[in-house]
Amino acid sequence: MRTARWIHGPVADAALALCWVPFAVAVVLAGPTHETTILSAVLLLSLSHQPVTLALVYGDGARFRDHRRVYIVGPMVALAAVLVGMHVSFLLLALAAGLWNAEHTLMQRYGITRMYGRKAGDERGPMEKPMLVSWLAAAVVAAAANPATGRDLRHVEVGDVNRSAITWLTHMRPTAVLLLVPAVAVAAVLTARWIGAERRDHRSNPAKWLYVASTGALVLTVCLNPIAGFAAYVGAHAIEYFVIVRSATERRAAAGEGGTVGSVVRSRVGPTGFVAGAALLAVVPLVIVQHTSTFTIATATYLTVGALHIAYDGLIWKMRQPAVARDLVASPA
Repeated sequence: MRTARWIHGPVADAALALCWVPFAVAVVLAGPTHETTILSAVLLLSLSHQPVTLALVYGDGARFRDHRRVYIVGPMVALAAVLVGMHVSFLLLALAAGLWNAEHTLMQRYGITRMYGRKAGDERGPMEKPMLVSWLAAAVVAAAANPATGRDLRHVEVGDVNRSAITWLTHMRPTAVLLLVPAVAVAAVLTARWIGAERRDHRSNPAKWLYVASTGALVLTVCLNPIAGFAAYVGAHAIEYFVIVRSATERRAAAGEGGTVGSVVRSRVGPTGFVAGAALLAVVPLVIVQHTSTFTIATATYLTVGALHIAYDGLIWKMRQPAVARDLVASPA
């Protein structure tokens, strides 16, 4: 008999799995007139979650010492790379940033999928990662092949970096149309293999099925309505990250760890206050930079913070490390 093993509990996990839905619904209901307002709010939410990673790294001495050299030179290297990219080709930089963000977001969903798998004792990560990557690839190809994508983009504002990357994809429409059937076929084959493995394994976790099914529905939304799918994909990623950080910092603080972050979490501020405060304290100066500085300075700042967020996340959220697995998986069954 298969038993659902939840991370936070059935209600909380179901809400987290479906947290992308309100973003998609909001865009659809808003219509062309108010889509820009919705997307601006989503992008602001996305911006607010990125600096939280910096607080986790530079506010926790033990975590900082794990990769001390990287964390010291990282900001300078990231800023230099962004400035060089802007000078050489803004389009290539936008494409790299867009694809890296898309992959990073997908890997977070893969990580949550593996959290459910770890709770049930399954080892299907080597199947699940390529399956999810194939879903993302199919969604990108479908969005590029969809003639509505370019038309709809003319009515909304998604930021210069996102617009450059998405516009390039729409210019690739003839190639995307040719690749659509093979991309969908590969995704279908990998999905069928995973479903078969899940059905044969008595250890498989029904709680994971809900999350994977929700991810599939999100990807399908990207295919059918790229604007709504973009908002849902980006917005849900930020919400999930806030929840992950809140839970992990709470457990780390309870174990007497976390440095300054742990002290803040153990205080009256609590884990929720820490996450909200870190996001607010970081996003306010970033918004000020956007409205008071030049395009080059604002864009370089955003891209540098984003690059550090993605790179540092790859270092601190590795579940093969016992301490990380404890912080992420040790929760209600």
